[in-house]
Amino acid sequence: MILAELFPYSRLVFTVLYGITAVAIIGVVVSENRNPVKTLAWITVLVLLPVVGIILYIFFGRSLRHVRMISRKKRLKLTNRDDIKHLLRSKQVVRYTSPMTERQQMINLVNSVQGSPYLANNEVEIFTNGRDKFDAFKRDLIAAKRYIHIQYYIIENDKIGNEVADILKAKVKEGVKVRVLYDHVGSFHFDMSYFKKLRRAGVDVYPFMKITFPEFANRINWRNHRKIVVIDGEIGYIGGMNIADRYVEGCKLGKWRDTHLRVRGDIVAALQVSFAIDWNFMKRELIEAPVAMVEPGSIANPIGMQLVTSGPTSQWVNMAFVFQKAIDSARQCVYLQTPYFLPSDSLLKALQVAALSKVDVRLMIPRKPDSILLRYASYSYVAQCLKAGIKIYFYEPGMLHSKVVVIDDDLVTTGSTNFDFRSFEHNFESNVLLYSEEFNKRMKAVMLNDMRECTRISLRAWRKRPLWQKAVESVVRLFGPLL
Repeated sequence: MILAELFPYSRLVFTVLYGITAVAIIGVVVSENRNPVKTLAWITVLVLLPVVGIILYIFFGRSLRHVRMISRKKRLKLTNRDDIKHLLRSKQVVRYTSPMTERQQMINLVNSVQGSPYLANNEVEIFTNGRDKFDAFKRDLIAAKRYIHIQYYIIENDKIGNEVADILKAKVKEGVKVRVLYDHVGSFHFDMSYFKKLRRAGVDVYPFMKITFPEFANRINWRNHRKIVVIDGEIGYIGGMNIADRYVEGCKLGKWRDTHLRVRGDIVAALQVSFAIDWNFMKRELIEAPVAMVEPGSIANPIGMQLVTSGPTSQWVNMAFVFQKAIDSARQCVYLQTPYFLPSDSLLKALQVAALSKVDVRLMIPRKPDSILLRYASYSYVAQCLKAGIKIYFYEPGMLHSKVVVIDDDLVTTGSTNFDFRSFEHNFESNVLLYSEEFNKRMKAVMLNDMRECTRISLRAWRKRPLWQKAVESVVRLFGPLL
């Protein structure tokens, strides 16, 4: 009342100022030429939710599409070294014959959207449980002689996390250069003393997109979800596992099932370049540590690979494009494992078209993922998939966190990318494509073994779920792009 007497036109002034701000933001959203559905959604939010709409936009609506993670000069310096140029010749290594034009097109696609060459000379070890992965990981860390580069979305201050920390601190004393990049949002709820101890020990630790209030609060929607490790330029790790006890001991949902790869060969240089670009983006320091040059013929039964990175700064939605191309190319089967299934309309249609064309399409998701909202959002797509003939399997023993796509008998992709809006548009992600009949057979065997621990869902049974669940699924699905 007193405020109204002192400022009789305060409400009018506020309304005018908000209107000007909202119109300006709407102008920015429209000028970015986004998906019309998303543009209209943001306009609706800004108009119908005064103040709250602007706050939501600041946190979740900003675009990084035109932000450059590394300058052209630095990128040229990074990739123009002899050890990296040695790998670029691999662009000419593969030229598939007529029956394999789909794979050649995939190689061309990845090379076009991010300049990532096909690398022919690699060996790969698959880990499907945390104990084996961390045993190998710790052995490789202990054996490091020159440098260790570690990038994870989550590094827990628990038993596994501290075992890794003790090794890293010991390696620094030996003169090994150790760099650690962690996502600030992913590790936000952890005790930051863990990273402080590493810094005091001489480990170069840096958060990705550090969140500080209020100046950098708008970074909270962009997360570096990559899991990349490079040791001495000779050994690399990539996949879905973070550093945490749950990958060994399980969680309240049961066991934690994930997939991770240990790689050796030319692909390690690609992992190094990816890490160096992210490190430069945050610390403005160019890493020029050498990578091993693996000569052709030095690896028995080599596997062809490509690294695909994707993120909100990319010109294209790289991983969505890769999944789209892979599904469209399938002639025999599409086996998909993902913890969260929130496909874009085009990817959902691609899976439906494949299934309706009598391709064997199988989708495996956890019965109970670690997020209630994501569970019901994923469930909202089940009926549409079943109607098209997609076989859906609910993983029963615990949390399925694996992200794998197997296509026919010669293509696999795995890494950090979930089959959802966040991974496609808001997260910084990394996957590898593996072009190999032998590796495809190994990964397909892993997935078929997982299916033995699943329950296959029928359309008739799914339709009998409670009405309240159907309502929750429909409501939560509206927020899919923000989850």
